[in-house]
Amino acid sequence: MFDSDGQHLKADNKKKFLFDSLLFSIIVSCFCYLLYKGTESLGYNWQWFRVPGFLFSFNEGEFIPGPLLEGLKVTLEITGLSFVLTFVIGLGTAIMRLSGSFTAKALARIYLEIIRNTPLLIQLFFIYFVVAPIVGIDGFWASVIALSLFEGAYASEIFRAGITSIDRGQWEAAFSLGGDKKFAYMNVILPQAVPRIAPPLAGQAIALVKDSALVSTVAIYDLTMQGQSIISETFLTFEIWFTVAAIYLSITLLLSWVLDNAARKFKSEW
Repeated sequence: MFDSDGQHLKADNKKKFLFDSLLFSIIVSCFCYLLYKGTESLGYNWQWFRVPGFLFSFNEGEFIPGPLLEGLKVTLEITGLSFVLTFVIGLGTAIMRLSGSFTAKALARIYLEIIRNTPLLIQLFFIYFVVAPIVGIDGFWASVIALSLFEGAYASEIFRAGITSIDRGQWEAAFSLGGDKKFAYMNVILPQAVPRIAPPLAGQAIALVKDSALVSTVAIYDLTMQGQSIISETFLTFEIWFTVAAIYLSITLLLSWVLDNAARKFKSEW
């Protein structure tokens, strides 16, 4: 009986997979057809054969990264540094909001209200044109700081929700062992909270990758800026933007997979 039920379930799952695959293929085909007809009416001449040269090339067997890969490198550097700072700012702000200090709570609240109620682009311009010349930092670090402050405000709410979701008895258990608040956070509360906040935190990391495209507005030659530069020289509008979009999609899918696996591994260990 159980074998029969299992076989029926596998058959149903197989049918569902085939149906979803067929539906996806139809949607992609319709999109490609509409794109083709649209560009045909514009008289657009597709030149995909030129795109690989903007990604990489070989000179006497030596690998030479193209402008798109150079831009990708800058994007990954900005995203990586910003994510580390986002983690630190988010966790620090969450702890400040949960502390018993009125000053810490007030500062955290002011920071959150300012950041969450103003556009990222305005914050980026303010830090780049006003703060950076005063403190003497370049556009790269101005972009990292702007992204970190913006994403950190949202990450702090994720951390706070994860911390407050832990039962109060866990705090009492940590204190009963003779530990202080730092001991409770590091050894009891955060290890239990991390698996709960990992999915939304992964979503925030993906949002950070996409938001990093805005640094092109302050003359940072990231992936988006390199794409714009190539298009202005070659007029390969569709080919380059599709390639740039595919690179961003690959990064976000890979990042999502890595963070999901890391969260599952961490959860299994704890």
